[in-house]
Amino acid sequence: MGLGTKNRQKQTADICKQYLREKHSDKLPLVEEFIHEIEGTGKHQDITHWGQLTDSARDNEEMLKRLDAAFEKWLNP
Repeated sequence: MGLGTKNRQKQTADICKQYLREKHSDKLPLVEEFIHEIEGTGKHQDITHWGQLTDSARDNEEMLKRLDAAFEKWLNP
């Protein structure tokens, strides 16, 4: 995997986490739990799992809509 791909994956993860923390600041403990559920923790942490929310066009607006939907579905199964 090239350096560009790793940087893109980290950028995607950072955008998603920042967005969730800002938009749902009133639910921060739940946001942190959701983040850990998506990417794992410790030895099993993998930021590439945020890629499930992206599309081939790398449209951030669409990604954030999918992120909102995934978080709401997680909150209200």
